[in-house]
Amino acid sequence: MATRIVMKHKETGILKNGYYGFSWTTLLFGFFPALFRADFLTFIGSFVILVIIGLCTYGIGLLLVSLIWAFMYNKYYCRKLLEKGYVLAGAPNENILAASALGIIPPDPRSPR
Repeated sequence: MATRIVMKHKETGILKNGYYGFSWTTLLFGFFPALFRADFLTFIGSFVILVIIGLCTYGIGLLLVSLIWAFMYNKYYCRKLLEKGYVLAGAPNENILAASALGIIPPDPRSPR
């Protein structure tokens, strides 16, 4: 089950929801969650890869690739947001849990946001 974490851009102050954990929406809807999150490059790339794998394996490989991608997508999306300048902006304990799940150094809970 995915867990939501609020992320804030350092310079613009724009807030976005990041998620970590298993993505049921990605498992059920394939590449469309990337489109709904305005992650267009990932949407196009995953669509092309899924079509190629589907054609090469007569659709059987889609199940395996979709399952693997459902485990990976939320973490991938959050890391892309971090690279774009977003920081974890939830409560201090939420930030520590999210940082641990994403494999990043947790922020100091005593420092101002």
